[in-house]
Amino acid sequence: MLELSSKTNLLEESSYRYSLQDVDTPNLYRDMYNYEEVPRIAFNHRRVPMCMPEEIWITDTTFRDGQQSIEPYSVEQIVDLYKMMSRLGGPFGIIRQTEFFAYSEKDREAIRRCQDLGLRFPEITTWIRANKEDFKLVKDLGIRETGILVSCSDYHIFNKLKMKRSEAMKQYLATVDMAFEAGVMPRCHLEDITRADFYGFVVPFVNELMKRSEDAHIPVRIRACDTMGYGVPYTEVAPPRSVAGIIYGLMTYSGVSSELLEWHGHNDFYKAVANASTAWLYGASAVNCTLLGIGERTGNVPLEAMIMEYASLRGSLDGMDTTVITEIADYYKNSIGIKIPSRTPFVGRDFNVTRAGIHADGILKDEEIYNVFNTKKLLNRPPMVVLGQNSGLAGIAYWINNTYNLPEDKMVDKKDPVVIGVKEWIDAEYEGGRQSSLSTEEIELKIQELSNGSFRLL
Repeated sequence: MLELSSKTNLLEESSYRYSLQDVDTPNLYRDMYNYEEVPRIAFNHRRVPMCMPEEIWITDTTFRDGQQSIEPYSVEQIVDLYKMMSRLGGPFGIIRQTEFFAYSEKDREAIRRCQDLGLRFPEITTWIRANKEDFKLVKDLGIRETGILVSCSDYHIFNKLKMKRSEAMKQYLATVDMAFEAGVMPRCHLEDITRADFYGFVVPFVNELMKRSEDAHIPVRIRACDTMGYGVPYTEVAPPRSVAGIIYGLMTYSGVSSELLEWHGHNDFYKAVANASTAWLYGASAVNCTLLGIGERTGNVPLEAMIMEYASLRGSLDGMDTTVITEIADYYKNSIGIKIPSRTPFVGRDFNVTRAGIHADGILKDEEIYNVFNTKKLLNRPPMVVLGQNSGLAGIAYWINNTYNLPEDKMVDKKDPVVIGVKEWIDAEYEGGRQSSLSTEEIELKIQELSNGSFRLL
């Protein structure tokens, strides 16, 4: 049967309604997931249309999924990070929501302290156990939306829950009904969707969720969880690994609207950011992240990365204050004690630092040659050079100009006697067998010596 699509304004075949396939044995996709080998990527050469939503945003799970992989945050740390996250996301709420546990009194204190700040964004949501007491607790806390775990692969249904698909579906729907009874909007976490039978279980289950949502007059948010990082951003990939195919299928065959569709990924195969961007491009309004990507195993989608992806795709920061990213990184290092790998993009100590003399020479002439963007403006971090055995005169001059914040008319160049003297000192150090790097303190002392104290740190 042909129908005129309200989305494309074209005649299209009406969507096929998939029914639950209640199999007796689990489908573990052994052709892809052999376990003794690296998982294989299969292609079926079927394309789905790119469908970027009118509005996209970021959601956060730092205080839920992220907190499961490190020592739990204190209440004060949660409050501090929440305030910084609000500033980072800006007045339009590009960081739209953040997710809290609600199990313990400490969890609930953190929620109340953040609520008392009166900040509009990010909205506080929760993640709870599937029982009536927890739903009542969430309602009493004034929380509008909560996450519910609905594992959807046969790995979980058969091998962990020891159920059949129909039994799992019945249990999940009963849990969602409890949320409706409590007047709470459920967010269904489709765990392990990239190993699930998409048309045999996921689509029929989500179809029933959408039906019950309509009957209850309460929306249901669908979070597609790439729990093990198996998702693939390439076009024409076969299910269940295709990110584009998952998003397209949930929209087309289950009628989930973009604003109720969210992607949650992990970075086991280095694809977390690419997969999240793909989810945006193919129709999901929300991508779920953690600060610094801290999370289970290899981590979640880094929130700061998706800030930059947002700006790249939209051509605007839309009110976000990206300098807060540096404040957050400093807070993790100095107040929480998290060691950030030095070369981590945007937050690592050396992400915009060069050690190569030829690169330093380019930066001295025009920093745009070797810097990704104006990091001083956007992250409050000017590009830097590290002085060592490969540093040339240009690198030393650049280091002095930046370290001492010299005005343009006072800047030194490669011919300056102090620059030449520092170069000769460095060469002598390494020719004499030095193996360690030069400390900032050593370099500053040598510069003071060679300049008779004419350089001063501000």
